[in-house]
Amino acid sequence: LSGSRSSTEPKAGMKRARNEAVNKLTVVLGAQWGDEGKGKVVDLLATEADIICRCQGGNNAGHTVVVDGKEYDFHLLPSGIINSKAISFIGNGVVIHLPGLFEEGDKNEKKGLKGWEKRLIISDRAHIEKKSLPPCSSWMFDFHQAVDGLQEVQRQAQEGKNIGTTKKGIGPAYSSKASRTGMRVCDLLADFKEFSTRFKNLAQQYQSMFPTLEIDVDAQLKKLKEYAERIRPMVRDGVYFMYEAIHGPPKKILVEGANAALLDIDFGTYPFVTSSNCTVGGVCTGLGVPPVNVGEVYGVVKAYTTRVGIGAFPTEQLNAVGELLQTRGHEVGVTTGRKRRCGWLDLVILRYAHMINGFTAFALTKLDILDVLDEIKVGVAYKLNGKKIPYFPANMEILQKVEVEYETLPGWKSDTTAARKWDDLPPKAQNYIRFVENQVGVPIKWVGVGKSRESMIQMF
Repeated sequence: LSGSRSSTEPKAGMKRARNEAVNKLTVVLGAQWGDEGKGKVVDLLATEADIICRCQGGNNAGHTVVVDGKEYDFHLLPSGIINSKAISFIGNGVVIHLPGLFEEGDKNEKKGLKGWEKRLIISDRAHIEKKSLPPCSSWMFDFHQAVDGLQEVQRQAQEGKNIGTTKKGIGPAYSSKASRTGMRVCDLLADFKEFSTRFKNLAQQYQSMFPTLEIDVDAQLKKLKEYAERIRPMVRDGVYFMYEAIHGPPKKILVEGANAALLDIDFGTYPFVTSSNCTVGGVCTGLGVPPVNVGEVYGVVKAYTTRVGIGAFPTEQLNAVGELLQTRGHEVGVTTGRKRRCGWLDLVILRYAHMINGFTAFALTKLDILDVLDEIKVGVAYKLNGKKIPYFPANMEILQKVEVEYETLPGWKSDTTAARKWDDLPPKAQNYIRFVENQVGVPIKWVGVGKSRESMIQMF
Protein backbone atom coordinates (compact mmCIF):
# COMPACT_ATOMS: atom_id res chain seq x y z
CA LEU A 1 0.00 0.00 0.00
CA SER A 2 2.17 2.77 -1.30
CA GLY A 3 2.25 5.85 0.87
CA SER A 4 0.29 4.27 3.74
CA ARG A 5 1.35 4.97 7.29
CA SER A 6 3.36 2.25 9.04
CA SER A 7 1.50 0.61 11.92
CA THR A 8 4.40 1.56 14.21
CA GLU A 9 4.49 5.21 13.11
CA PRO A 10 2.75 7.62 15.51
CA LYS A 11 -0.41 9.27 14.25
CA ALA A 12 -0.51 13.03 13.76
CA GLY A 13 -0.57 14.81 17.11
CA MET A 14 0.43 11.68 19.04
CA LYS A 15 3.52 12.02 21.20
CA ARG A 16 6.38 9.78 20.20
CA ALA A 17 7.08 7.09 22.81
CA ARG A 18 9.65 8.25 25.37
CA ASN A 19 11.64 5.04 25.10
CA GLU A 20 12.80 5.77 21.53
CA ALA A 21 15.84 7.74 22.74
CA VAL A 22 16.99 6.37 26.06
CA ASN A 23 20.12 5.90 28.12
CA LYS A 24 21.05 2.21 28.07
CA LEU A 25 22.28 0.38 31.15
CA THR A 26 25.78 -1.13 31.12
CA VAL A 27 25.74 -4.24 33.31
CA VAL A 28 28.64 -6.03 35.04
CA LEU A 29 27.90 -9.57 36.25
CA GLY A 30 29.85 -12.47 37.71
CA ALA A 31 30.04 -15.45 35.35
CA GLN A 32 31.26 -18.11 37.81
CA TRP A 33 30.71 -18.59 41.57
CA GLY A 34 31.59 -15.05 42.57
CA ASP A 35 34.88 -13.41 43.60
CA GLU A 36 35.81 -12.89 39.94
CA GLY A 37 36.93 -9.28 40.38
CA LYS A 38 33.70 -7.49 39.47
CA GLY A 39 34.66 -4.57 41.71
CA LYS A 40 37.76 -3.86 39.61
CA VAL A 41 35.76 -3.81 36.37
CA VAL A 42 33.08 -1.63 37.93
CA ASP A 43 35.74 0.72 39.28
CA LEU A 44 37.22 1.01 35.79
CA LEU A 45 33.85 1.82 34.18
CA ALA A 46 32.67 3.97 37.09
CA THR A 47 35.27 6.63 36.34
CA GLU A 48 33.09 7.73 33.40
CA ALA A 49 29.66 6.80 34.83
CA ASP A 50 27.00 9.24 36.00
CA ILE A 51 24.98 6.67 37.98
CA ILE A 52 26.18 3.38 39.52
CA CYS A 53 23.50 0.92 40.70
CA ARG A 54 23.27 -2.15 42.92
CA CYS A 55 20.23 -4.22 41.98
CA GLN A 56 20.22 -7.32 44.24
CA GLY A 57 21.85 -9.11 47.14
CA GLY A 58 22.88 -7.52 50.41
CA ASN A 59 25.98 -7.21 52.52
CA ASN A 60 26.94 -10.77 51.54
CA ALA A 61 28.78 -9.36 48.51
CA GLY A 62 32.46 -8.53 48.75
CA HIS A 63 34.18 -6.22 46.28
CA THR A 64 37.74 -4.96 46.77
CA VAL A 65 38.94 -1.91 44.85
CA VAL A 66 42.45 -0.44 44.92
CA VAL A 67 42.79 3.25 44.00
CA ASP A 68 45.97 5.30 44.44
CA GLY A 69 47.43 2.57 46.62
CA LYS A 70 44.42 2.54 48.98
CA GLU A 71 42.34 -0.63 49.30
CA TYR A 72 38.59 -0.22 49.78
CA ASP A 73 36.25 -3.08 50.71
CA PHE A 74 32.59 -2.88 49.77
CA HIS A 75 29.75 -5.21 50.75
CA LEU A 76 26.55 -3.21 50.40
CA LEU A 77 27.57 0.11 48.89
CA PRO A 78 28.16 0.10 45.12
CA SER A 79 31.94 0.00 44.69
CA GLY A 80 31.52 2.76 42.10
CA ILE A 81 30.78 5.17 44.97
CA ILE A 82 34.51 5.95 44.84
CA ASN A 83 33.63 8.21 41.88
CA SER A 84 32.83 11.48 43.65
CA LYS A 85 31.14 12.90 40.54
CA ALA A 86 28.58 10.08 40.21
CA ILE A 87 25.40 9.12 42.03
CA SER A 88 25.27 5.64 43.59
CA PHE A 89 21.88 3.93 43.76
CA ILE A 90 20.71 0.96 45.84
CA GLY A 91 17.68 -0.55 44.11
CA ASN A 92 14.58 -2.27 45.41
CA GLY A 93 16.05 -5.75 44.88
CA VAL A 94 18.70 -5.18 47.55
CA VAL A 95 18.27 -6.10 51.21
CA ILE A 96 19.72 -3.40 53.41
CA HIS A 97 21.34 -3.98 56.74
CA LEU A 98 21.40 -0.42 58.09
CA PRO A 99 24.10 -0.79 60.75
CA GLY A 100 26.30 -2.51 58.16
CA LEU A 101 25.64 0.21 55.58
CA PHE A 102 26.84 3.02 57.82
CA GLU A 103 29.68 1.01 59.33
CA GLU A 104 30.95 0.24 55.84
CA GLY A 105 30.62 3.84 54.67
CA ASP A 106 32.29 5.28 57.77
CA LYS A 107 35.12 2.73 57.64
CA ASN A 108 35.90 3.55 54.00
CA GLU A 109 35.57 7.26 54.75
CA LYS A 110 38.54 6.96 57.10
CA LYS A 111 40.51 5.57 54.16
CA GLY A 112 39.60 8.55 51.98
CA LEU A 113 36.03 7.98 50.73
CA LYS A 114 34.67 11.46 51.35
CA GLY A 115 31.04 12.62 51.13
CA TRP A 116 29.58 9.23 50.29
CA GLU A 117 26.24 9.90 52.06
CA LYS A 118 25.57 12.92 49.86
CA ARG A 119 25.83 10.91 46.64
CA LEU A 120 23.93 7.79 47.72
CA ILE A 121 20.26 7.23 46.80
CA ILE A 122 18.23 4.33 48.23
CA SER A 123 15.02 2.96 46.74
CA ASP A 124 12.04 3.28 49.06
CA ARG A 125 10.98 -0.23 48.00
CA ALA A 126 14.18 -1.85 49.22
CA HIS A 127 13.78 -4.33 52.07
CA ILE A 128 15.37 -3.97 55.46
CA GLU A 129 17.41 -6.75 56.96
CA LYS A 130 16.80 -7.13 60.64
CA LYS A 131 20.00 -8.25 62.23
CA SER A 132 18.10 -11.19 63.46
CA LEU A 133 15.73 -11.18 60.49
CA PRO A 134 16.12 -11.78 56.74
CA PRO A 135 17.59 -9.10 54.42
CA CYS A 136 16.05 -7.68 51.29
CA SER A 137 15.89 -4.31 49.63
CA SER A 138 13.78 -3.98 52.60
CA TRP A 139 15.64 -3.43 55.84
CA MET A 140 17.71 -6.26 57.15
CA PHE A 141 17.32 -6.56 60.90
CA ASP A 142 19.88 -7.92 63.34
CA PHE A 143 17.82 -11.02 64.10
CA HIS A 144 17.90 -12.07 60.42
CA GLN A 145 21.59 -12.72 60.88
CA ALA A 146 20.97 -14.72 64.06
CA VAL A 147 18.34 -16.82 62.26
CA ASP A 148 20.75 -17.43 59.38
CA GLY A 149 23.29 -18.89 61.81
CA LEU A 150 20.67 -20.99 63.62
CA GLN A 151 19.41 -22.41 60.33
CA GLU A 152 22.94 -23.46 59.37
CA VAL A 153 23.36 -25.23 62.74
CA GLN A 154 19.99 -26.92 62.22
CA ARG A 155 20.94 -28.14 58.74
CA GLN A 156 24.21 -29.53 60.05
CA ALA A 157 22.42 -31.42 62.83
CA GLN A 158 19.60 -32.78 60.64
CA GLU A 159 21.39 -33.49 57.35
CA GLY A 160 25.05 -33.67 58.37
CA LYS A 161 25.86 -30.71 56.13
CA ASN A 162 25.05 -27.04 55.81
CA ILE A 163 24.77 -24.72 52.80
CA GLY A 164 27.79 -22.60 53.70
CA THR A 165 26.01 -19.24 53.78
CA THR A 166 27.83 -16.04 54.77
CA LYS A 167 25.55 -15.90 57.87
CA LYS A 168 24.79 -12.30 57.00
CA GLY A 169 21.03 -12.84 57.24
CA ILE A 170 20.40 -12.65 53.49
CA GLY A 171 18.35 -15.85 53.19
CA PRO A 172 16.04 -15.09 56.14
CA ALA A 173 15.53 -11.53 54.85
CA TYR A 174 14.50 -12.72 51.38
CA SER A 175 12.29 -15.34 53.09
CA SER A 176 10.47 -12.56 54.92
CA LYS A 177 10.12 -10.71 51.64
CA ALA A 178 8.63 -13.73 49.86
CA SER A 179 6.27 -14.56 52.72
CA ARG A 180 5.06 -10.93 52.73
CA THR A 181 6.18 -10.30 56.29
CA GLY A 182 9.23 -8.24 55.37
CA MET A 183 9.53 -4.51 55.89
CA ARG A 184 10.78 -1.96 53.45
CA VAL A 185 12.52 1.38 53.68
CA CYS A 186 9.25 3.15 52.87
CA ASP A 187 7.62 1.41 55.86
CA LEU A 188 10.38 2.57 58.20
CA LEU A 189 10.00 6.17 57.08
CA ALA A 190 6.19 6.22 57.29
CA ASP A 191 4.15 5.53 60.48
CA PHE A 192 6.75 4.30 62.97
CA LYS A 193 4.03 3.00 65.32
CA GLU A 194 2.71 0.73 62.57
CA PHE A 195 6.27 -0.27 61.66
CA SER A 196 6.97 -1.15 65.31
CA THR A 197 3.90 -3.38 65.49
CA ARG A 198 4.92 -5.28 62.36
CA PHE A 199 8.50 -5.54 63.59
CA LYS A 200 7.34 -7.06 66.90
CA ASN A 201 5.11 -9.55 65.07
CA LEU A 202 7.99 -10.63 62.87
CA ALA A 203 10.29 -11.01 65.87
CA GLN A 204 7.68 -13.16 67.65
CA GLN A 205 7.29 -15.29 64.54
CA TYR A 206 11.01 -16.06 64.47
CA GLN A 207 11.17 -16.63 68.22
CA SER A 208 8.39 -19.22 67.95
CA MET A 209 10.41 -21.00 65.24
CA PHE A 210 13.74 -20.69 67.11
CA PRO A 211 13.10 -20.69 70.91
CA THR A 212 16.76 -19.94 71.68
CA LEU A 213 16.65 -16.76 69.63
CA GLU A 214 16.98 -13.67 71.83
CA ILE A 215 15.78 -10.33 70.43
CA ASP A 216 15.87 -7.04 72.30
CA VAL A 217 12.96 -5.60 70.36
CA ASP A 218 12.91 -2.21 72.08
CA ALA A 219 16.63 -1.67 71.62
CA GLN A 220 16.45 -2.60 67.93
CA LEU A 221 13.47 -0.32 67.34
CA LYS A 222 15.26 2.55 69.05
CA LYS A 223 18.27 2.03 66.80
CA LEU A 224 16.12 1.73 63.68
CA LYS A 225 14.41 5.03 64.51
CA GLU A 226 17.82 6.69 64.65
CA TYR A 227 18.88 5.13 61.36
CA ALA A 228 15.60 6.20 59.77
CA GLU A 229 16.47 9.86 60.24
CA ARG A 230 19.99 9.35 58.94
CA ILE A 231 18.85 7.69 55.73
CA ARG A 232 15.74 9.81 55.13
CA PRO A 233 17.57 12.36 52.92
CA MET A 234 18.86 9.49 50.74
CA VAL A 235 15.53 7.79 50.03
CA ARG A 236 13.69 8.27 46.74
CA ASP A 237 11.00 6.49 44.74
CA GLY A 238 13.36 4.06 43.01
CA VAL A 239 11.22 3.30 39.97
CA TYR A 240 10.71 6.97 39.15
CA PHE A 241 14.39 7.71 39.78
CA MET A 242 15.49 5.06 37.26
CA TYR A 243 12.83 6.09 34.74
CA GLU A 244 13.99 9.69 34.82
CA ALA A 245 17.63 8.60 34.58
CA ILE A 246 16.92 6.46 31.51
CA HIS A 247 14.70 8.95 29.70
CA GLY A 248 16.38 12.19 30.74
CA PRO A 249 19.52 13.95 29.42
CA PRO A 250 22.38 11.71 28.20
CA LYS A 251 23.86 9.73 31.08
CA LYS A 252 26.11 6.71 31.51
CA ILE A 253 24.34 4.26 33.83
CA LEU A 254 26.34 1.37 35.26
CA VAL A 255 24.86 -1.64 37.07
CA GLU A 256 27.05 -3.59 39.46
CA GLY A 257 25.94 -7.18 39.97
CA ALA A 258 26.63 -8.98 43.25
CA ASN A 259 27.45 -12.69 43.60
CA ALA A 260 27.40 -14.55 40.25
CA ALA A 261 25.56 -16.75 37.75
CA LEU A 262 26.29 -20.06 39.48
CA LEU A 263 24.97 -18.62 42.76
CA ASP A 264 21.66 -17.45 41.24
CA ILE A 265 18.63 -18.69 43.19
CA ASP A 266 17.04 -20.07 39.98
CA PHE A 267 20.01 -20.95 37.77
CA GLY A 268 22.82 -21.64 40.23
CA THR A 269 24.04 -24.87 41.82
CA TYR A 270 20.94 -25.13 44.02
CA PRO A 271 20.66 -25.38 47.01
CA PHE A 272 24.22 -24.05 47.39
CA VAL A 273 23.26 -20.63 46.08
CA THR A 274 22.38 -17.16 47.29
CA SER A 275 18.79 -15.92 47.72
CA SER A 276 18.51 -13.50 44.80
CA ASN A 277 18.76 -13.42 41.01
CA CYS A 278 22.36 -12.51 40.19
CA THR A 279 21.82 -12.96 36.45
CA VAL A 280 20.67 -10.29 34.01
CA GLY A 281 16.97 -10.72 34.85
CA GLY A 282 17.73 -9.47 38.36
CA VAL A 283 18.75 -6.13 36.86
CA CYS A 284 15.23 -5.54 35.54
CA THR A 285 13.38 -6.71 38.65
CA GLY A 286 15.89 -5.22 41.08
CA LEU A 287 15.84 -1.75 39.55
CA GLY A 288 12.39 -1.62 37.97
CA VAL A 289 13.58 -1.18 34.39
CA PRO A 290 12.40 -2.87 31.15
CA PRO A 291 14.71 -5.36 29.35
CA VAL A 292 14.80 -3.04 26.32
CA ASN A 293 16.83 -0.56 28.38
CA VAL A 294 19.67 -3.03 29.02
CA GLY A 295 22.66 -2.36 26.77
CA GLU A 296 26.10 -3.95 27.19
CA VAL A 297 26.28 -6.97 29.52
CA TYR A 298 29.83 -7.72 30.64
CA GLY A 299 30.66 -11.03 32.29
CA VAL A 300 33.61 -11.11 34.70
CA VAL A 301 35.63 -14.32 34.61
CA LYS A 302 38.63 -15.35 36.66
CA ALA A 303 41.41 -17.02 34.61
CA TYR A 304 40.82 -20.10 36.78
CA THR A 305 37.80 -21.09 38.93
CA THR A 306 37.07 -20.62 42.64
CA ARG A 307 34.12 -21.06 44.93
CA VAL A 308 33.47 -20.50 48.62
CA GLY A 309 31.51 -22.94 50.76
CA ILE A 310 29.90 -26.24 49.90
CA GLY A 311 28.63 -27.59 46.58
CA ALA A 312 29.71 -29.34 43.39
CA PHE A 313 32.87 -28.02 41.73
CA PRO A 314 33.82 -30.23 38.73
CA THR A 315 37.25 -28.67 37.98
CA GLU A 316 38.35 -28.34 41.62
CA GLN A 317 41.97 -29.32 42.25
CA LEU A 318 42.51 -30.88 45.67
CA ASN A 319 46.25 -31.01 45.11
CA ALA A 320 49.34 -28.85 44.74
CA VAL A 321 47.80 -26.94 41.81
CA GLY A 322 44.79 -25.96 43.91
CA GLU A 323 47.06 -24.90 46.77
CA LEU A 324 49.23 -22.84 44.42
CA LEU A 325 46.20 -21.02 42.97
CA GLN A 326 44.85 -20.38 46.47
CA THR A 327 48.17 -19.03 47.74
CA ARG A 328 49.22 -16.98 44.71
CA GLY A 329 45.71 -15.66 44.20
CA HIS A 330 45.23 -14.80 47.89
CA GLU A 331 41.92 -16.62 47.61
CA VAL A 332 40.22 -15.65 50.84
CA GLY A 333 36.66 -14.33 50.90
CA VAL A 334 36.31 -10.55 51.46
CA THR A 335 33.04 -11.04 53.36
CA THR A 336 33.65 -14.27 55.29
CA GLY A 337 37.43 -14.67 55.50
CA ARG A 338 37.00 -18.27 54.34
CA LYS A 339 39.59 -19.86 52.04
CA ARG A 340 38.25 -20.31 48.54
CA ARG A 341 38.35 -23.67 46.82
CA CYS A 342 40.38 -23.49 43.58
CA GLY A 343 40.49 -25.29 40.25
CA TRP A 344 41.03 -25.00 36.52
CA LEU A 345 38.96 -22.68 34.33
CA ASP A 346 35.64 -24.37 33.45
CA LEU A 347 34.29 -23.35 30.04
CA VAL A 348 31.10 -25.38 30.52
CA ILE A 349 29.92 -23.01 33.24
CA LEU A 350 30.94 -20.00 31.14
CA ARG A 351 28.84 -21.21 28.21
CA TYR A 352 25.95 -21.84 30.60
CA ALA A 353 26.26 -18.35 32.11
CA HIS A 354 26.36 -16.90 28.59
CA MET A 355 23.15 -18.75 27.63
CA ILE A 356 21.36 -17.03 30.51
CA ASN A 357 22.96 -13.57 30.38
CA GLY A 358 23.81 -13.02 26.72
CA PHE A 359 27.20 -11.48 27.48
CA THR A 360 28.46 -8.93 24.96
CA ALA A 361 32.03 -9.28 26.27
CA PHE A 362 34.13 -10.80 29.05
CA ALA A 363 36.64 -9.33 31.46
CA LEU A 364 39.24 -12.03 32.20
CA THR A 365 40.88 -11.33 35.57
CA LYS A 366 43.90 -12.63 37.52
CA LEU A 367 45.72 -13.96 34.47
CA ASP A 368 48.99 -13.25 36.31
CA ILE A 369 48.24 -15.95 38.89
CA LEU A 370 48.92 -18.53 36.15
CA ASP A 371 52.36 -17.05 35.31
CA VAL A 372 54.38 -19.77 37.07
CA LEU A 373 52.65 -22.86 35.65
CA ASP A 374 54.36 -25.16 33.13
CA GLU A 375 51.04 -26.18 31.69
CA ILE A 376 47.47 -25.01 32.16
CA LYS A 377 44.39 -27.16 31.86
CA VAL A 378 41.00 -25.87 30.78
CA GLY A 379 37.74 -27.79 31.25
CA VAL A 380 36.03 -27.82 27.84
CA ALA A 381 33.25 -30.42 28.23
CA TYR A 382 31.44 -32.71 30.68
CA LYS A 383 30.86 -36.41 30.22
CA LEU A 384 28.15 -38.39 31.95
CA ASN A 385 28.36 -42.20 31.75
CA GLY A 386 31.03 -41.80 29.09
CA LYS A 387 28.98 -39.52 26.83
CA LYS A 388 29.42 -35.77 26.34
CA ILE A 389 26.48 -33.70 27.53
CA PRO A 390 25.65 -30.33 25.90
CA TYR A 391 24.11 -28.78 29.02
CA PHE A 392 24.98 -27.89 32.61
CA PRO A 393 23.26 -30.40 34.97
CA ALA A 394 20.67 -28.97 37.35
CA ASN A 395 20.86 -31.81 39.88
CA MET A 396 23.81 -31.61 42.26
CA GLU A 397 24.21 -35.38 42.63
CA ILE A 398 24.53 -35.66 38.84
CA LEU A 399 26.92 -32.70 38.68
CA GLN A 400 29.13 -34.44 41.26
CA LYS A 401 29.39 -37.42 38.90
CA VAL A 402 30.41 -35.65 35.69
CA GLU A 403 33.82 -36.33 34.21
CA VAL A 404 35.57 -33.20 32.95
CA GLU A 405 37.27 -33.26 29.57
CA TYR A 406 40.35 -31.03 29.59
CA GLU A 407 42.49 -29.32 26.97
CA THR A 408 46.07 -28.73 28.08
CA LEU A 409 47.77 -25.52 27.01
CA PRO A 410 51.45 -24.62 27.54
CA GLY A 411 52.21 -22.10 30.30
CA TRP A 412 54.10 -18.90 29.50
CA LYS A 413 56.40 -19.02 32.54
CA SER A 414 56.98 -15.28 32.69
CA ASP A 415 55.75 -12.32 34.72
CA THR A 416 52.74 -10.53 33.19
CA THR A 417 52.10 -8.02 36.00
CA ALA A 418 53.86 -5.18 34.15
CA ALA A 419 51.85 -5.70 30.95
CA ARG A 420 49.68 -2.71 30.03
CA LYS A 421 48.73 -3.59 26.45
CA TRP A 422 48.08 -6.70 24.38
CA ASP A 423 51.54 -6.75 22.80
CA ASP A 424 53.14 -6.81 26.26
CA LEU A 425 51.65 -10.24 26.97
CA PRO A 426 53.68 -13.38 26.15
CA PRO A 427 52.46 -15.18 22.98
CA LYS A 428 51.38 -18.23 25.01
CA ALA A 429 49.31 -16.02 27.32
CA GLN A 430 47.73 -14.47 24.22
CA ASN A 431 46.95 -17.98 22.97
CA TYR A 432 45.25 -18.83 26.28
CA ILE A 433 43.03 -15.74 25.98
CA ARG A 434 42.12 -16.46 22.36
CA PHE A 435 41.37 -20.09 23.23
CA VAL A 436 38.79 -19.00 25.82
CA GLU A 437 37.22 -16.54 23.39
CA ASN A 438 36.92 -19.10 20.60
CA GLN A 439 35.58 -21.86 22.83
CA VAL A 440 32.84 -19.76 24.47
CA GLY A 441 32.07 -17.41 21.58
CA VAL A 442 32.34 -14.23 23.65
CA PRO A 443 35.05 -11.62 23.00
CA ILE A 444 37.37 -10.66 25.87
CA LYS A 445 37.41 -6.89 26.29
CA TRP A 446 39.69 -6.64 29.34
CA VAL A 447 42.49 -8.77 30.78
CA GLY A 448 43.52 -8.27 34.40
CA VAL A 449 47.12 -8.85 35.47
CA GLY A 450 47.11 -7.28 38.95
CA LYS A 451 45.13 -5.46 41.63
CA SER A 452 45.28 -1.86 40.47
CA ARG A 453 43.13 0.01 37.97
CA GLU A 454 46.15 0.30 35.64
CA SER A 455 46.59 -3.48 35.49
CA MET A 456 43.38 -3.96 33.44
CA ILE A 457 44.44 -4.24 29.80
CA GLN A 458 41.72 -3.03 27.43
CA MET A 459 41.62 -5.04 24.22
CA PHE A 460 39.10 -3.04 22.21
